[in-house]
Amino acid sequence: MRKSSAVLGSVLFFLFVPCVVAGLVPFLLTDRYRMPVSPHLMVVFAASILIAPGLAVLMHAFARFALEGLGTPAPVAPTARLVVGGIYRHVRNPMYLAVLSIIVGQSLLFGATSVAIYGAAVAAAFVSFVRFYEEPVLARRYGAEYQAYRRAVPGWLPRLTPWRPL
Repeated sequence: MRKSSAVLGSVLFFLFVPCVVAGLVPFLLTDRYRMPVSPHLMVVFAASILIAPGLAVLMHAFARFALEGLGTPAPVAPTARLVVGGIYRHVRNPMYLAVLSIIVGQSLLFGATSVAIYGAAVAAAFVSFVRFYEEPVLARRYGAEYQAYRRAVPGWLPRLTPWRPL
């Protein structure tokens, strides 16, 4: 896949998957983003600490897929190379963690229990998808390279120091 095709495919996937999962669905669950009567400043601050970095990590991760991996996060257009640079040196699943961070931030910001419950369901779906689909596919596609990466980099709790492949 050419770099321009990978970028376009990643942008399209971003618009149709994370924007729906972390944007449209919480929007629909919160009665069209109605703010609570008087959100406490600390709640707004906490939500911002979850949402803003979540968006930044998500965009960074998508860019890594297109520019480093020469592919997309979509299973129908996978990367030509295993993506292990940038944020992927700290955690194997930054996209999923970023989406969950955005959802949790919105549940705080809008005081929406429905969004928190939705976030828990999304987390369970992500963990199941990674365990039963994504990890076996990556192991088959990238073999020993993925196994070494998987042993060195945690899936869900980021390591403090970046992994340096041999």
